[in-house]
Amino acid sequence: MDPVIIVGAGPVGLTLALALARQDVPSVVLDENPGKDEPRLARTVVLGEDTAALVERLTGVPLDAIGARWAGWRSMRRKQVMRAITFDDADPAPLHVAQHVLTGALRAALAEERLVKIAVDHRLDAVEQEPSGVTAHTRGPSGTWWRGSYLVGCDGPRSTVRKLQDIRFPGRTAVERHAVAALRGELPWDGHALLHRMPPWRTSGPSAGEVTARPLPDGVWRLDWLLPPGKDLVTPDLLVSRVRETLAGWHGGSTPAYELLDTGVHTVHHRLARRWRVGRVFLAGDAAHLLGAFGTQGVEEGLRDADNLAWKLAAAWHHGGHAALLDSYQTERRAAVAARLRAADQVLPLLRGGGGIRAYVPGAARGHDALLTDGHLGRGPLGDPGTYADSPLAPGPLEGEVPVDTAPGAPVADVRVTAEDGSFVQLRDRLGRGALLVVLIAPGTGVWERKHWMSAGLMPRLAAAVTALPHPTELLVAESYPGAAAHTVLLVRPDGRLVTALSGVRPADLYAAAEAAVGGAAERAETEAGARSAAG
Repeated sequence: MDPVIIVGAGPVGLTLALALARQDVPSVVLDENPGKDEPRLARTVVLGEDTAALVERLTGVPLDAIGARWAGWRSMRRKQVMRAITFDDADPAPLHVAQHVLTGALRAALAEERLVKIAVDHRLDAVEQEPSGVTAHTRGPSGTWWRGSYLVGCDGPRSTVRKLQDIRFPGRTAVERHAVAALRGELPWDGHALLHRMPPWRTSGPSAGEVTARPLPDGVWRLDWLLPPGKDLVTPDLLVSRVRETLAGWHGGSTPAYELLDTGVHTVHHRLARRWRVGRVFLAGDAAHLLGAFGTQGVEEGLRDADNLAWKLAAAWHHGGHAALLDSYQTERRAAVAARLRAADQVLPLLRGGGGIRAYVPGAARGHDALLTDGHLGRGPLGDPGTYADSPLAPGPLEGEVPVDTAPGAPVADVRVTAEDGSFVQLRDRLGRGALLVVLIAPGTGVWERKHWMSAGLMPRLAAAVTALPHPTELLVAESYPGAAAHTVLLVRPDGRLVTALSGVRPADLYAAAEAAVGGAAERAETEAGARSAAG
């Protein structure tokens, strides 16, 4: 079967190629550039726990070695500390990494991957579809035709794939603008990220704004200043003035020594493609959505797109069919991104509308800082990874379903599990292989030898039920899981989303949930509906 064609070699396209390769699906990455990423320390990515784990799993690189995990977070308004958070194992810190460093780690992993071909200096200019596959044409020094099973446009905001498929991309332009600088120096909050609203050295007018400081490795910081509305030119002199003024304000009036490494202007747009799938062509990342106000990260959402799409494409590539499973990519991911965009658009006027509301609503300023903190830290409606609550892959009501601390459709907690070979691993280490995961919660099994617990209690019956499932499945055992009683059985998708939790071994419920999770139930319902319509 033909490889998957991936258009675009940014973080999303490279992640998708690696995720497909881990599931034995070949791909061709069409890169219109020479294959090298310009070092830009003012262009960075903030990753939450789930997306950082995804990149580490795919690259084998501990991201702590190439990025910075913040020691804490501090939110200030004028001279007052509104919120201070210290991160720990129970409340893990986001990971902050330069985008070119992230893509470098992905490229290094792909260099060892025999199933991925990266074609540099190839710019897409045509796409043709047939029932059996996709043909793409590129121009450049070695322009040619490429044949693929599917094609995914990961080619950014000006996506050629999106334009060739005539997909509308409505939304808002220039929602916010930020001046950005990367510098090496010492700040009073060592290792802590900072959001400073209305700093006292800028006391009036739209320029009072806010500034954000985020640490990177090796004593480097990224600073962002919210700019007033308009298109005023941000000159190098203006940026240097902002840097010196801000550092002096944080150091009691005198500007400390620093080294300016990179500067830029970041303009935030909010857009959402009408469709993310046209036949065998898909959109992902900035080609499908643009977001970024209040600290939300478009790259992170793009990585979630790749994680969601990879296992579905792999199932279709290996087993054929799976129309309902492929359709679910748009339904799930577009809804999750749309929810974040709606939340940002709803609170934007409240947070940026000046002092009128604050004058009448007690505690409004503290509430505003809480909203901003949520956005920057990947929490709440502005930053949470979201739950696929209305997914077409969700099973119907199940007699044995029980609640746990993870809602169906949400990412599972990363607990330690025992694999079938008796090894101890983290649950997230078993994701991304194309298989469903069945996890039995069985306190005490961690100290048993495999030969004992595989033949004891519920295990023989559960193993038989797993063998009968309609999709490849791995059986795991955990000592505990948040909110789960002993003998609870969890069904987890290949992208780490919980399908359901069942009380004990219930083969019929487990089969129904697994069939729904891979789209089989939806396809069967459509087939039956079509048959009834034809008969009528």
